[in-house]
Amino acid sequence: MSRFEQGTGNRRLLVVDPCGGCADLFSALGDVWQMSVCGLAEAHLQQFDVGILRLHAHQLSSLESIKRLIADSGSEWIAVVNSETLHDKNARDFIGGWFFDYHTLPLDFFRLKCVLGRAFGMAHLRGHRGRMPSRSHRDRLVGQSPQIESLRKRISKLAVTESTVLVLGESGTGKELIARALHEQSRRNAMPFVAINCGAIPEHLIQSELFGHEKGAFTGAHQRKIGRIEAADDGTLFLDEVGDLPLAMQVNLLRFLQEKTIERVGGSSPIELNVRVIAATHIDLERAVSEGRFREDLYYRLNVMDLETTPLREQKGDIALLAQYFSDYYADEIGRRPKGFSSAAIATMAAHDWPGNVRELANRVRRAQALAEGRQLQPVDLGLESEGALATTCFGSLKDYLGRAERQALEDVMATQTRSMSDAAKALGVSRPTLYRLLHKHRML
Repeated sequence: MSRFEQGTGNRRLLVVDPCGGCADLFSALGDVWQMSVCGLAEAHLQQFDVGILRLHAHQLSSLESIKRLIADSGSEWIAVVNSETLHDKNARDFIGGWFFDYHTLPLDFFRLKCVLGRAFGMAHLRGHRGRMPSRSHRDRLVGQSPQIESLRKRISKLAVTESTVLVLGESGTGKELIARALHEQSRRNAMPFVAINCGAIPEHLIQSELFGHEKGAFTGAHQRKIGRIEAADDGTLFLDEVGDLPLAMQVNLLRFLQEKTIERVGGSSPIELNVRVIAATHIDLERAVSEGRFREDLYYRLNVMDLETTPLREQKGDIALLAQYFSDYYADEIGRRPKGFSSAAIATMAAHDWPGNVRELANRVRRAQALAEGRQLQPVDLGLESEGALATTCFGSLKDYLGRAERQALEDVMATQTRSMSDAAKALGVSRPTLYRLLHKHRML
């Protein structure tokens, strides 16, 4: 049963004790916090700013309900445990991965109040993140580099046109993300966005996939099938890796682009369609044209407007932002607290050449977020330990140096000044609001 203790403050504290009987243990906090004490089953119904969980040793064999509570709340949690519980490695790993901090019994109320204050500030700077809201594809173009800013502006200009767009760039640089951003910012955004990877479909099935077929058109065609082009009527068709289309299919695609009509396989009546086409490729189409592997007339039909993505190795300043975005995203996917990156990890990522571009970065962070045991991700967690020793000689621009030095100073002071954010700010020679701003900037909250 839930019990509420009215405090004099306006900060709401939820104390969760699955076994009951610990309410008096925290009664001294009532002068600062409005405190509610309840069991685990009722905790999902409470409204609060910071949570305290009395974690008992016998609960370590069944933690799913606690994980769901922490993940769904989107706030900060403090674990309170007996010192003997910390002898269990599973307990240490669980607390390190899911809680803002922990305390052993008997409680040091001065320290507990300081940490609760920090947790309250960080919870509100996070904005009670909870489940990450779905973001538009425009918002997923993460970065502050001149290349990303230029790309955003060009997308905005091209989105409002009806012209065919050709997106060029290396594999893993987010060409489909750009295509979806173009669609979302266009007048067609309420209509279908249909994507097809032209290089992933067997040659004998491509025509049926693109144009559809009538019942009985060939063996196995037991019913009419609507093709991808027809499914995109009034919307946007995205042809990924269009350079891999066989020459025979290039002729059919050219005819559609010229006449805006298709015929299903086995059909005889033209079907008029209103589809905007966005194509993408990682190969040099001009070279493919000169070598006879791609039709010149189709190339010019597709390349009415063009956009070119930038390899990640040329966007060093965006790597840390992208990495933290993926850490937040994949932490939410598996229902746990996102991990930050150590200075060594940031330096190593800046030094890495990223042959797989953003896709490689996303995959490395996803694996690290799931498997890393520490509170911060290290080069070894990202599979870049062999490059860590070289990172100190490959830092990049002066701005990168300053950013890493700023982050290192924050890490050092936060590791030593655990009792007071005011003391931490004083040690750094900045105001308390500036300290919170810097922590927020470096995603350390």
